[in-house]
Amino acid sequence: MSVSSRIPAAALPVPEDPGALPVWPASARPAPDGDVTVGGVSLAEAADRFGTPLYVLDEGEVRERCRAYRAAFPDADVVYAAKAFLCRAVARWVREEGLGLDVCSAGELGLAFGTGFPAERIVLHGNAKTPQDLASAVRLGVGRIVVDGLAEIARLAATVPRTDRQQVMVRVVPGVSAGGHPAVRTGTGDQKFGLSTADGSAQHAVARIVGQPHLDLVGLHCHIGSQISSVRPYLAAVRRMVGLMAQVRDQHGLVLPQLDIGGGHAIAYRPGERALDVRVLAERVRAELADGCAHARLPVPRLTIEPGRAVVGPAGVAVYRVLSVKHTQGRTFVAVDGGMGDNPRPALYGVRYAPRLIGRRSTAAPAPAAVVGRHCEAGDVLADRAMLPGDVRPGDLLAVPAAGAYQLSMASGYNMVGRPPVVAVRDGAVRLLVRRESLDDMSRRDVGL
Repeated sequence: MSVSSRIPAAALPVPEDPGALPVWPASARPAPDGDVTVGGVSLAEAADRFGTPLYVLDEGEVRERCRAYRAAFPDADVVYAAKAFLCRAVARWVREEGLGLDVCSAGELGLAFGTGFPAERIVLHGNAKTPQDLASAVRLGVGRIVVDGLAEIARLAATVPRTDRQQVMVRVVPGVSAGGHPAVRTGTGDQKFGLSTADGSAQHAVARIVGQPHLDLVGLHCHIGSQISSVRPYLAAVRRMVGLMAQVRDQHGLVLPQLDIGGGHAIAYRPGERALDVRVLAERVRAELADGCAHARLPVPRLTIEPGRAVVGPAGVAVYRVLSVKHTQGRTFVAVDGGMGDNPRPALYGVRYAPRLIGRRSTAAPAPAAVVGRHCEAGDVLADRAMLPGDVRPGDLLAVPAAGAYQLSMASGYNMVGRPPVVAVRDGAVRLLVRRESLDDMSRRDVGL
């Protein structure tokens, strides 16, 4: 279903302080009545129309971030990591902005392919790809498949028709630890992803792929973690990957033309937090790669990067309605109509957000409160010690910026609370992208008595 309308926004001057809403989409403007507009659309009016919880995605912000990556990496393949958030509209936006797509399942692949996304610009990932994943990728002709385990090599080789050759890369664990939380550090050998250079499994995978007549090894891949705010770990990874590329040349006479260094670029979730500077990353990675290849007497491979969160995360705003306010044992609990069912990240990683009261202006002094969800878990806390006006009350609206990535993509059906809708905003217009999940939707899957 597609809904398009225009919600009028108050005529607002651009704030004199450009940092007034520093972790919000660039189009966000505070209104005199306490509301906030994004893409020229009133969040309070959008909440009234579409209900809450509601996810608002700024199309212009997504497109601008795609363009910023293309400008920073003009000679590289920029591939959007669909796991951050994927729907048909997002697939179309990144395709139109010239990005490729990184998918992790036959489901993500099928959705993208159904929108007309060129298969040759799609990369398939996954530490445990199913036979269906591999068969779909080969049948649809995806550009590259990233091999993540030794057992996958024979399985993939048996899937490729005898008349074809499938381009593959090997996911390498370079021994570089980086990321904002232990659960998202993927560059060391003590986790489930990739093949390690330390124990020789990466080198063994290369040798086995080279011996397969229907697999074409075109490069190496690594992904060292997520929410990385420093350039240094990427430079260390590049050095180690170039070293392995030199080994492949010396041992197999094969000069690999591609190098994929993954994504994991940090964004700011709260004012004052550090985001990764993409332009600095591009400059220093290019310099490191050129220097390393010169020393190893290798041609510089074509680079691939895989931003996901950094493209869609800052473009999203989640809007909730307050259901109750409870004062107990010196704490204030502000319960909203969403929670870990639509955003499990605080429970998984302990992340912190900066919710904001919208829809009315308050003169009450700010006070710390725990913004909690409606789900039956003590850990269902969206934002602990959030500074909110002391008079926050049931019926109020709270908006949470930087909500575009790894929230709805990891949403669940816990307590049979339907997943929220997603709307796109741009130039004062709002349209429905993903409708709210209903009880009927969930009931249809329950076919037995």
